[in-house]
Amino acid sequence: MLALTAPALLPGAAQAGSAHTAAAGRRTAAPTEQWTTQTLAPGVVVRTGVIRRPGTKHSWTVTVQAPSSTRWTANDPDAPATWAEVSTRTWADDTSRELAEAGFRTRVESVRWPRYADTPQGLMGYRVRIGRYATQEEARTAASAVTAAGFRTALSWTGYDIQEPADQENVHVAVIDPKAFDGTVEATHDGNVAQRETTSAVARKLTSLVGVNGGFFVLSPGDGVPGTVSGLGVYQGETASMAAGSRSALILGDGGHDVRIADLTSTVTARAGKAAFRIQGINRVPGTVRDCGRPGGTPSELPWQDVTCRLADDMVQFTAAFQADLPTGPGAQVVLDASDRVVSVGARGGRVPAGGHVLQGIGRAADWLTAHVEPYSRVKVGEVVRTTGGRRIALDGDDSVVSAAPTLVEDGRIDIDAAAEGVVDPEYTSFGYAWANVRQPRTMAGVDERGRLILATVDGRLKNGSEGFTLHEAAAFMKSLGAVQAMNLDGGGSTAMAVNGRLVNQPSDAAGERAVGDTVQVLPGDR
Repeated sequence: MLALTAPALLPGAAQAGSAHTAAAGRRTAAPTEQWTTQTLAPGVVVRTGVIRRPGTKHSWTVTVQAPSSTRWTANDPDAPATWAEVSTRTWADDTSRELAEAGFRTRVESVRWPRYADTPQGLMGYRVRIGRYATQEEARTAASAVTAAGFRTALSWTGYDIQEPADQENVHVAVIDPKAFDGTVEATHDGNVAQRETTSAVARKLTSLVGVNGGFFVLSPGDGVPGTVSGLGVYQGETASMAAGSRSALILGDGGHDVRIADLTSTVTARAGKAAFRIQGINRVPGTVRDCGRPGGTPSELPWQDVTCRLADDMVQFTAAFQADLPTGPGAQVVLDASDRVVSVGARGGRVPAGGHVLQGIGRAADWLTAHVEPYSRVKVGEVVRTTGGRRIALDGDDSVVSAAPTLVEDGRIDIDAAAEGVVDPEYTSFGYAWANVRQPRTMAGVDERGRLILATVDGRLKNGSEGFTLHEAAAFMKSLGAVQAMNLDGGGSTAMAVNGRLVNQPSDAAGERAVGDTVQVLPGDR
């Protein structure tokens, strides 16, 4: 039986943010919890919980946006909107005074950094808000008046703020004990990395006991091929996508009977005779790197969440898992058969041959292919996955890896390397602010001291009343479940858990469950 206690006010949350309004010191009653437990198979237990905090009152409010800046240059067409919720005290005081002169009653709230391992501590900045409204429509009407006065606004639900306790969280927790479970746990893209499927559809197809969504993936054609994973993905021992820098990964060794979490990197090299060239991607559009993190990328070689970087000199390998038309455009292409013998050298396009693979290059990578590869020669491709400490991770057909970011718990302690894994930027606080520091739907994975795998979801965005977790709250929750290692998987509208093929949580997308990239599936032993 899983010994689970929901974290009362989630340890650390008080330090993660506060306002110098009356809300900051508001006391609430102790949380109430309602839990149901379902045993799906020996060693597989699912618990469903609703955590409420009686007396907590939230409202809609108008948040005034501050001009901001980013690391992107001003003439970068892919630069995100440069507006922020949090800015300096000078900006907040000046804006509050201007609003007061325009007839609006404001409040200035201080916002503190969550207790990440690699960001500043203490005060982040200040925000300006107007009013408390019972409905979103009332807030929208008020915001229209503020906008008409020349200010940029956003609607905010105070229940998403870290400085106020959430009034409800709907959670699902699956615990898989590899010592008692005779099935397998694996990450899967269901055979085709160039597609998107819902977590529950994959679970039904595989007759899964439990399934959750996996890593980050491409949504828009402008960022690559939709469905392809934007981090390290390994399925049945085959690498289907490369790491975005060094980021947290769930390693499901030996069919899920040896589970661990570590920050991983990947390197891939093509060799033709004595010549070698570094491959920078697998199964993605050459020159286009979602979430960045590759050497030579612009505007960053570091991982940056939800940013698409560019590579001028880029070699990409396409495997049999890429079951779509290959990207076309300038550059060169080499088609290889199952024995690594070159079938053709020419223009980019076509399909990956059965059992074979394809190399595409642009810039210097195309020049290398043209200079060193000719028909009937051989090109060897070598892949290495390592921890950030340099230890090589051996992978075979029973192993899989799903990657996301960031780490939440390490060695039994909350240890969130949010800046290093590219989900926040201490110098530009608008970057990743809502993604990391505001309550959102989350999917999490962890391992306890007994080696049991913990898969958890929390609904958010007020679906069925649930407000979600911040990253720090997600870490505190996983620690409360006994996780000694834990990480954040893809969340937001992607968050989903299926039990016996049926979706059990409430996804936040208006259209319902989102089709995602890869998933993690708990498969019975009698399949």
